[in-house]
Amino acid sequence: MGSTGLPDQENVSIKWLVSKTSQAWLDQAIAFPIEVLIDHAHCERKAAGAAVQLMFRYLCEPGLAEALSPLVREELEHFERVLALIKSRGRYLEPLKAPPYGAALAKQIRRTEPERMLDCFLVAGLIEARSHERMSLLASHSNDDELRKLYADLLASEARHFSLYWMLSEQRYERAVVVSRLEELAVEESTILSQLHPEPRMHS
Repeated sequence: MGSTGLPDQENVSIKWLVSKTSQAWLDQAIAFPIEVLIDHAHCERKAAGAAVQLMFRYLCEPGLAEALSPLVREELEHFERVLALIKSRGRYLEPLKAPPYGAALAKQIRRTEPERMLDCFLVAGLIEARSHERMSLLASHSNDDELRKLYADLLASEARHFSLYWMLSEQRYERAVVVSRLEELAVEESTILSQLHPEPRMHS
């Protein structure tokens, strides 16, 4: 990975991400902290919903509900914490124009099984990995003490969520298949982020 010039970026090494977050994103996120915070709340809500959707889609898949149900609860706990912080600052959830990130990644998911399940796990894992990287940056560089603490507190969970989706993949597919497909999807993820969304978002 090439250097982006971020002061402490070397400490934010996320395996499988093929590119690092740009200085432009960090500058934008720091300049508009409440907008990123509101978008973060939406992201936590969507992450919980995506896991629930997997539980319904693969209702009879052994071990899946047991793995994803705790994740759903944790994502909702994070949503509640972020929402409380937003409210404490006199704002509330607002509809925000979503960046193309999530929808573009979803288009990479193959539509036939068993490939579809694998791609669902890996796309969800990549999103968690990118969230971890960006929360690390905000925890290090935000000008707001309360936000730095929030993002620092959430880091371990984001890393654990990626590990969970990786584990679910490895339990059901050969490791070589998982690695090959994750590498392909990581390139797509990086390409999607190569054009900065004009508005401040967690995954712009």
